[in-house]
Amino acid sequence: MTDIKQIRSGILCVLAATLLASCGSKKETYIARDVETLYNLAADQIGKGDYELAAAFFDEVERQHPYSIWARRAQLMSSYAAYKAHKYNEAILAAQRFLSLHPGNRDADYAYYLIGLCYYERIVDVKRDQKITDQALSSFTELVRRYPDSRYANDARLKIDLTRDQLAGKEMAVGRWYQLRHEYLAASKRFKAVIDNYETTSHVPEAMHRLVETYLRLGLREEARRVGAVLGYNYPGNRWYRRTYALLENVGPEQVLPLEKPEPAEKPAAKPEDKPGDKDAQKAATP
Repeated sequence: MTDIKQIRSGILCVLAATLLASCGSKKETYIARDVETLYNLAADQIGKGDYELAAAFFDEVERQHPYSIWARRAQLMSSYAAYKAHKYNEAILAAQRFLSLHPGNRDADYAYYLIGLCYYERIVDVKRDQKITDQALSSFTELVRRYPDSRYANDARLKIDLTRDQLAGKEMAVGRWYQLRHEYLAASKRFKAVIDNYETTSHVPEAMHRLVETYLRLGLREEARRVGAVLGYNYPGNRWYRRTYALLENVGPEQVLPLEKPEPAEKPAAKPEDKPGDKDAQKAATP
């Protein structure tokens, strides 16, 4: 029995090395293997944590057995393995291909979730371009729109809130930049955008206070008072309202409190439990 196990282990190792070499070479060598052997090899690599090799095996399942029921599952698992290997672009392409070929599949919601995670985990500081944050927001929004009752929908909604907060933070950073340079009209537009487009985020009280500041600098005292009144109505105990109230009790815009340096923003970190874990992988490993 021990000899049989050793022989089987040796065969699998040779096959793994051969397939890995063929996947990394320009001239691929076609080595036919039955679908179950390939799929089980891929699933074994998932268990071992060798996600790059697992993705190569899953791709080989589809390449050699495109009409097998295993091929459909292998497409999604290839995306999962690439995601776990931090090959985010490859994971997105694999998930998008799965969705284009099998839009009504029962695991389509998971494919959308994987795409969203691949964008979400690359969100950068608000000082940098936020295109990828927009892509994460769009992906999670599409998941919730199509599958509101999905097991991944609640986490997607949480991440939607976090991405919106990140985008609002970007607007605030740009607004403060203009304000520091005395470009008050440009700054006011950014702060107003936060109030109008990201009204549920944590940045709104500060945005309203900064808008009061810029309105006063522009000589729009009545507009500043109206914004201050709304701030006081919605956030009566907030520290930004206390500053706004003190500011409006003064006589003129020359008494506007000095602009503080903004605190460094941190990207929303995904909690370990937010990521697809071993249970998801084990479930997905069975066609």
